[in-house]
Formats: sequence, C-alpha cells, structure tokens
Amino acid sequence: MYGHEVEPVLRAQGLVVDFGEVRAVDGFDLSVGAGKSVALVGRNGAGKSTTMRVLAGVLPPTYGSVVVAGIDAAKDPSAVRAVVGYCPDVGGLIPRATPWEHLQLAATLRGMTGWQERARDLLDRFDLGGAADRITAGFSHGMGRRLSVVLAVFHEPRLLLLDEPFDGVDPLGVDATLEVVAEARATGTAVLVSTHLLPLAVQACEEAVVLRQGRVVGAALAEDLTGAEGAHRYRTLIS
Repeated sequence: MYGHEVEPVLRAQGLVVDFGEVRAVDGFDLSVGAGKSVALVGRNGAGKSTTMRVLAGVLPPTYGSVVVAGIDAAKDPSAVRAVVGYCPDVGGLIPRATPWEHLQLAATLRGMTGWQERARDLLDRFDLGGAADRITAGFSHGMGRRLSVVLAVFHEPRLLLLDEPFDGVDPLGVDATLEVVAEARATGTAVLVSTHLLPLAVQACEEAVVLRQGRVVGAALAEDLTGAEGAHRYRTLIS
C-alpha cells in the first residue's frame, strides 16, 4: 500500500549486556532492512561478538529488545533462531562430525528437503568438497571459518549474521563469502557482518557502524571509510 512503511528484518533497540559489573554492550540500536547489509566494525573487545550473540538469540540482553522478521526474540527465541543464519566468532562446530554430517543435521533440524545439491554446491564453492567426509577436529582455523559460513547461509535465512567470517581465511574463502553475502542480499536477506578487518567490511557491506567499548561511536556509508581519509576517520573513532 502506498505510504506503508516496511518493517525492517532486524530491529534492535536499547540493547544493554552486563556481565557482572562489566557492561559489554551499552545502548545499542540498529535497524536493517531486507536486502541491506551493515558491517559492525571496531577493535577486539569493542562488544561486536556479544552484540551478535544477542541478535542471534543465543544470549539474552540485560535490557532492550530484538525483533527479527516481526518476531520478538524475548517472547519466542526459538522462532527467531529458525529465521537467522549465524556464524559465531569461535566454536559452533562438532569436532567428531564431518562437514556433510553438519549439513545433514542442520537440514534435519530445520525440516529441509532436497538440500543435498545446495550442500554440495556450497562445500565446493568454499573449497571444502574434498574434505566433506573428514571430521572437523583436524581442520585448520580457516577451514573451520569457511564451514561456519556455509552452515549460516545453508537454509537461506531472513537474517544472516557473520561474526569474524574473514579471520584466518584465504583469498578463495574471502571471495566465496563475499559472493554468498551478495546472493543473500539479492534474495531479500538482511546481512550483518562483524569484523575488525575494515577493508573487507567495506567490501561486504553498504554501511558501517563503529563500536568502541560497547557503544556505537559512529556510522557511515562503507565507501566513506575507504582510502587514506576513510582509514583516518575510522582510527579517530576507535581511538
């Protein structure tokens, strides 16, 4: 209808996360619409991963609200997790399971049918086809990161959350990640990428939100953080 405001896929308001006396996230607000992409950037310890865990429905906030695809995470966290694809910053893989077994389990839990072709395509694109039947306990850090991205995008979520997806990943894996982000956006998925690697953040996303000590200290179009001037602006924000 003309004039109707479309509800964003992700709407986070007033998020606060306290761990004892430490405030890890301090008043975080963000809206991301369908097909849009936002980078969360900042130094290690800025609160990026904690924020991503809250948005994924893994960690309840101390205060504030998260709504994903119209679902209130506090009222129905399992429904939120069903429409979110989440690549955590560390862990998330079963050491004694193979990539194929990870995908098979994900498909079973999500009630997916006819998933095998997509699974094979994603493994090949991320150069994991040859390791599909190897247990992940022997994987390098970069291989684990690539598999985590595959698992996050596998079910074509409404909201894609990638936390440090480029950490320790070779150029092939970086390119594959950038490609699946672009494809997800083209189908209306909202994408949030958390990374301390600014050049890759601006490649992956249209906008960037800068965090420092759990607070948003700046926001800009990604292109405004490129080049020497952009790098200087970013360093000023995080210092």
